[in-house]
Amino acid sequence: QVQLVESGGGLVQPGGSLKLSCVASGFTFTSYRMSWYRQAPGKEREMVAAERSGFTNYADSVKGRFTIYRDNAKNTVYLQMNSLKPEDTAVYYCNAAYGAYAPPFSGAWGQGTQVTVSS
Repeated sequence: QVQLVESGGGLVQPGGSLKLSCVASGFTFTSYRMSWYRQAPGKEREMVAAERSGFTNYADSVKGRFTIYRDNAKNTVYLQMNSLKPEDTAVYYCNAAYGAYAPPFSGAWGQGTQVTVSS
């Protein structure tokens, strides 16, 4: 079955960087759109970044600061987060959805990893 395991979260000061990783198994990695979502306390889950066949898209709030990329040989998708702000604090979830046009919020989810940006 589809399994997604995130890692790399933690506590970082404003302006700092973190790299999240999501190792995938149980499906043909290259056939899936891979995305990162996040959910802050009291807020709805939102898409942060998505990648499919080299095409990427980002939430406006993270453009220029976050980068999504994948290593197909390792079945892993990454989220490099730079210039972090307190408002980036959230639980970050990895998502795998089949095909380039899968609806948002569809597919399989990881268990989430906490990112806290605070001084």
